Amino acid sequence: MDVHDFDFDLPERLIAQTPLQNRTASRLMVLDKETGQVEHRQFPDLLNELQKGDVLVLNDTRVLPARLMGVKEETGATIEVLLLKETGYDEWETLVKPAKRVKVGTIVTFGDGRLKAQCTGILEQGGRIFKFSYEGIFYEILDALGEMPLPPYITESLDDQSRYQTVFAKERGSAAAPTAGLHFTAEFLEEIRAKGVTVTFITLHVGLGTFRPVSADSIEGHTMHSEYYHVTESTANTINDAKQQGGRIFAVGTTSARTLETIGSANNGKIVPSSGWTSIFIFPGYEFTILDGLLTNFHLPKSTLIMLVSALSSREFVLAAYEEAVKENYRFFSFGDAMFIKPSHRKESY
Repeated sequence: MDVHDFDFDLPERLIAQTPLQNRTASRLMVLDKETGQVEHRQFPDLLNELQKGDVLVLNDTRVLPARLMGVKEETGATIEVLLLKETGYDEWETLVKPAKRVKVGTIVTFGDGRLKAQCTGILEQGGRIFKFSYEGIFYEILDALGEMPLPPYITESLDDQSRYQTVFAKERGSAAAPTAGLHFTAEFLEEIRAKGVTVTFITLHVGLGTFRPVSADSIEGHTMHSEYYHVTESTANTINDAKQQGGRIFAVGTTSARTLETIGSANNGKIVPSSGWTSIFIFPGYEFTILDGLLTNFHLPKSTLIMLVSALSSREFVLAAYEEAVKENYRFFSFGDAMFIKPSHRKESY
């Protein structure tokens, strides 16, 4: 399958640069995954699409303020360091700009020396391994010195850093937000629970690979990045019990979807408590084992994310829906509007 089959024209003006004042104020496109029928709604109308017995699965990862601005100790040159993944005690895989100025042994200081990092290894595409030294608690220092690592398509500054964090963020480790979850408030989640819908959580730490374009010409030639996930026994039991009783499983975001399908595809359609690394690549032709539907934002052309969405419905239906979204001036990407992909038929409530 050709990557260009998932291309579409997106005017730059539709890329949302800032979040709406109210998290639940976005629009909601509802797509029937079997018929391709589209409805234009408001996000709070999601409540009307859910029913008693459904399970809503959200990603409780917490975004690290992972962008650090420092200076090269030897020359005073400005160095930007983006934390990607902890590889050992106080050792991190990072992305550095300008990378050519950082060699093995280079020391970069942050916050007038409150935090120091020595380069211990060189990776591809500007990657570096840094060993950090400091006094105190690393994450408290990071909270004080770091900035949220906004995606490259967001060029405006974010006044309130908490708006790139879900209200249920808990487990630290992401380099990017699970953006479908940004639409929820604590109050709206309570309304959903009050309807008899179970809200449960998985953890998947989002890596920057989620923003990288597919470089191969064919989908089959693309290699997915890997990301760490964790699912508790409580969440596993909740999902398995609901499926056994006829409940529908809806993932909030592609990160939740990939986590559930990683486990479900390896365990005959069951969720088992587990942790590990997933590099699952979901595209049309994939047979879903867990999901009945998905809440997600509008994604980049030719991205692995629009391929995942197309797998749940069809490429033709999804691209037609995206064409409609452009025509109707929906807001795209991280701070944009939402799409709810649902099955045609509602199951009997239990």
